[in-house]
Amino acid sequence: MSATAIALNRFGLGAKPDEAAPSKPEHWLLSQFDVYEPLPAPWQLLPRTTALLDTWLMQQRAVRQAPQGERSGIREAYLRQGREAYVAAVGARTNSALQSGTPFVERLVHFWSNHFAVSTDKLLVVGLAGGFEADAIRPHVLGRFEDLLLAVVRHPAMLLYLDQAQSIGPRSLAGSRSSGRQRPRGLNENLAREILELHTLGVRSGYTQEDVTEFARALTGWTLPGDEADAASTTFRFVPALHEPGDRVVLGRTYASGGEAQAQSILHDVATSPATALHIARKLARHFVADEPPAALLQRLADTFMRTGGDLPSLYRELVAAPQAWMPASAKFKSPWDWAISSQRALGRQALPAAQAISLMNQLGQPVWRPGSPAGYDDTAATWAAPDALLRRVEMAQRMATQVGDAVDARSLAPRVLPGAVSDATISAVARADSGSTALALLLVSPEFLRR
Repeated sequence: MSATAIALNRFGLGAKPDEAAPSKPEHWLLSQFDVYEPLPAPWQLLPRTTALLDTWLMQQRAVRQAPQGERSGIREAYLRQGREAYVAAVGARTNSALQSGTPFVERLVHFWSNHFAVSTDKLLVVGLAGGFEADAIRPHVLGRFEDLLLAVVRHPAMLLYLDQAQSIGPRSLAGSRSSGRQRPRGLNENLAREILELHTLGVRSGYTQEDVTEFARALTGWTLPGDEADAASTTFRFVPALHEPGDRVVLGRTYASGGEAQAQSILHDVATSPATALHIARKLARHFVADEPPAALLQRLADTFMRTGGDLPSLYRELVAAPQAWMPASAKFKSPWDWAISSQRALGRQALPAAQAISLMNQLGQPVWRPGSPAGYDDTAATWAAPDALLRRVEMAQRMATQVGDAVDARSLAPRVLPGAVSDATISAVARADSGSTALALLLVSPEFLRR
């Protein structure tokens, strides 16, 4: 791969045939930080998290007030609304990726959204997943890691997905008042565990089960707005009556009782920990450089994280400056999302109907905002390069090419979307194809196009 092809495909989302290739690839990548729009046009017509959450709260109130026989109908109506919100948000995400003039930053949005994964498999999250990316991820990808983490942890989608909204300190005021006639909800450790294991420190980084439990106790009281008058203007609240009283000891450090500030202090310490620096360095290097990134690069990124207090643009600049990121071998196999977006960009598509985007990603095996676990989708070739997955891409490439017909000449398109990166074998295969659509399909599933 040439440096230009690397910038467009490894760091970006794929080349667009009607746009000039960047003459200074590194400068082109870094200049995007100055012009990135957190909410581009496709997102601007969608409801924000406050409105999405208000719909959820109204449904909750309606269920509580309705006779038993009417409650299932109210829930079903809410899920239909949630599904509509999900469809619209997938459309906004897809079209932002197709239209983006800042594809490096857009890729970073997708990276962090997967790092802090929520899943619409949990039906309560369906209507909020788009708001999560719009309001917790997009505004913070060029800020500090700690601010991004805090926005994620406080977002209703995460609070619901990992059951934090139901967590009550056993010795809290609410916990002690629980009636013996009704089993109290009690402490839930899901959010605390995933913050430590997935979001910050990483597995085998030295924390214990007791650290998880203590952190969960500190997080009690972090929940959703209730029925108060200002609920429509906020998406998070701290409820002292739910908070477990007392000091907490996490990772050998004592945190004095103090309500909401207790968990905030723990979050600050784990967000700025050397273990977190290395974990984030590994995730970024794996995404942009190689499935098994070089140790020297990991150390450089981790050192930058610690030196800057988790300043994310400094990490990205270090990544762009790293020689390992510009190695000409195509080390990264595209995920279904990467391949679908880069294919549509290569074909000159500016927009895709939301339902079509959802169907496309479902068929390719990577439904949007629906990973199988809080760990998000995997980021290695072993996950996505299986024979059946490749067959699905071949079938999809044939459909895309048939839709385009002879309107796109694959021979002239190849050097524009893969500048300096098309092999003689691919050029020959495209030239020998028996039709224009077959030639285009061959280009979209060529080894060069499947990798970045």
